[in-house]
Amino acid sequence: MATTQPAHTPVAMSTGRFTDHLWSEITELRTAIDSLEFLRRLGDGTLPLENFRFYLEQDKLYLEGYATALALVAAHAPDPVSAGFWANSAFTTATVESSLHDGLLAGDTLPAGSGLPEHSPACLGYVSYLTATAATAPYAVSAAAVLPCFWIYAEVGRELAASARQVLDADPSHPYAQWVTTYDAPEFHESVAAARELVDTAAAAATEADRAAMSKAFRIASRYELMFWDSALNVQPWPAS
Repeated sequence: MATTQPAHTPVAMSTGRFTDHLWSEITELRTAIDSLEFLRRLGDGTLPLENFRFYLEQDKLYLEGYATALALVAAHAPDPVSAGFWANSAFTTATVESSLHDGLLAGDTLPAGSGLPEHSPACLGYVSYLTATAATAPYAVSAAAVLPCFWIYAEVGRELAASARQVLDADPSHPYAQWVTTYDAPEFHESVAAARELVDTAAAAATEADRAAMSKAFRIASRYELMFWDSALNVQPWPAS
């Protein structure tokens, strides 16, 4: 009698790309992300400026932690090419991407900040999970854990950029629509393709147990992607101390 395979168990490697299986396993999560009010309002230009500032502050804090996680993945990579990709991604995240945030946060486009930003619960949980996984898990598992940020960000960006271009056609001076159009930059999609190749290669060399752990790590990180995006509009304050 055939048994039903748990949703988190990777399909045998011979049936297709491992990353395709990872992607199909988070279909419901991706649908939930695509339906978020925050993303809809970010794309159509109706997101309140104070929420946009909060998002930028949290994303900058996230990028600092994500760069650390990527550097740890690079340190555990099995070959120079893989290590070079993850290390370069860490450098780009820590410098180029963060500088985009700095420009808007330091300008007069957005409302003034109220002191030094603090990690939200979703942001701190996400970066803590990624850095802990990258520091302690096998290379294949840590590579799978950092992949959703590449991939989901690029897919979300494709839709956001299209919406933002329509906003700019109607209002070229919109305070942040021009920034949103950068979400669909070709280099993001090139990075996704490269990261997927490395995760596929790692999965092919991994044990069955490690592939199951890769699937779990990819799913957990995708959950955090959903929580992170959503918390920018539905802010979750820390309990009073």
